[in-house]
Amino acid sequence: MSAYADLQALGVAAAARTTYFDANLELLRRSVDPATARRAAVLILFGNLDDKPSDFRSAGVPDELDVLLVERAATLNDHPGQVAFPGGGLDATDSGPEAAALREAREETGLDPDGVVVLGTLPEVGLPVSNFLVTPVLGWWDRPTPVDVVDYGESASVFRVPVADLLDPENRRTAVMRHGASAHRSPAFLVNGVLVWGFTGIILNAVLEELGWTLPWDSSREIVPVL
Repeated sequence: MSAYADLQALGVAAAARTTYFDANLELLRRSVDPATARRAAVLILFGNLDDKPSDFRSAGVPDELDVLLVERAATLNDHPGQVAFPGGGLDATDSGPEAAALREAREETGLDPDGVVVLGTLPEVGLPVSNFLVTPVLGWWDRPTPVDVVDYGESASVFRVPVADLLDPENRRTAVMRHGASAHRSPAFLVNGVLVWGFTGIILNAVLEELGWTLPWDSSREIVPVL
């Protein structure tokens, strides 16, 4: 199958699921109380590679795709400086998670939502730090439009990362967050001069794994995120 067909198949399969194919995401799904959590959505937007290709090549790795990411402003109260998918809380005017994800992506990056094909939604994921239940919306950028920071109070940068760069074993890391005597480890990616970790890193890793695109990598290469 083509990479696009793989994404379509994931969108169809996700619609039939209530639990997750990934242990880290399943833990996040159960990490907040649905009765009290606020709802949000993020857009996982894949598209044909722009004019900044990856140098990494490997059999089975789709080298024609990229994914849209946002580096949050360092001045924000929630998750400052972290790399994330475009997205945010559902508004009363949103018809659902898909509409919210597209609206937030337009507000954060300037993209035209009419050029995005929604392929499906994944089960909700808990974000316990801010008490959100987040619906990841899987999208295909059928007609890409220019993107950039719309509000520097919200975002520091907007960029498209080649999927091959995410899959390059040299760019894989394990992020380690220590809390006293305990430590939490999660998959991360060191790309575009930034670290993609935490909530976004876990989702990216799980989606790429489920698509069957990942390569073996050295999980002992640890990195401590700078907060």
